[in-house]
Order: sequence, then C-alpha cells, then structure tokens
Amino acid sequence: MKVESYLIEAHMFRKTKSGLEYLLLKRASNEKYPGVWQMVTGAVEENEKGYETAIREIKEETNLTPAKFWVVPRMNSFYSPEKNSVCMVPVFATLVEDGEVTLSEEHTEYKWVNKAEAQKLLAWPGQRKSVQIIEDYFTNEQSFLKFVEIEINE
Repeated sequence: MKVESYLIEAHMFRKTKSGLEYLLLKRASNEKYPGVWQMVTGAVEENEKGYETAIREIKEETNLTPAKFWVVPRMNSFYSPEKNSVCMVPVFATLVEDGEVTLSEEHTEYKWVNKAEAQKLLAWPGQRKSVQIIEDYFTNEQSFLKFVEIEINE
C-alpha cells in the first residue's frame, strides 16, 4: 500500500455582517457521491501544484476568483480500495469578495451557509473539522495558528 496526494479540498468563504459564510456545492446525480454537499474539490493534474489545482478547480466549478488564498494547516485523508492507497488531501481556504456563482455540470445547486449549517451539511468529519479551523482562524483575534498565504497572480 502506498500514500499518495492527488486531490485537493478548497473552502470558499465570504465575510458578512453576521460572520463568515461558506460556499457549498451539491453534487450532480451522475457524479460520485450524488447529492452530497461539499466544498470545491478536484484532482491534481500532471505537473500541477496542489494550490494551482485549487485555484483552477474554483474557477471551473464556480467561476469565482479568489481575493485571498491560504493553506490551512490540516490534511484530510481516506483509503482508496481501488488504488489500495491512502490519499492525503491538502486543505485550502479562499476569501471571495464578489462575483456570481456559475456552476459546472458537476453540481446542481449552491448555497452560502454559516459554520453551523456547513458542519451539518458536509458529509465527512474531516471536512467539518476544516470548517472549524478556518472559522477559528478568521474570527478569533487570539488565534495561535498562522495560515500560509499564497499570492495569486491572475
């Protein structure tokens, strides 16, 4: 068995008067895990860095452009029986300030939700934990975490 990293997880959020809101996307019926609510996910292409994948997938799946982009100090993981491997999934956070969401064929719906609703709708515990870490970092001035910011050159 091997350990690989071929997928990314990108949590998009916006700041509102009532706090942070997270963009969740509902998977189409013809996709793996149909009807599941999720953040932006995607596969890393050959010679692509994980953060480049996240930025590309955000554009492809939502047509939004990140205003700021961070590496979340967390990795999610799962076992793939098809590949007999463990996949390590880097987690990213991105602030979006404006723009209209345009969905790809991978998703049928989207909604902006607060932390509690995001944690209720996300299927996997690791994804819910990622939302908690992001919420803590961006709403707690006393946070000891230091997210690495990646400069976006569009």
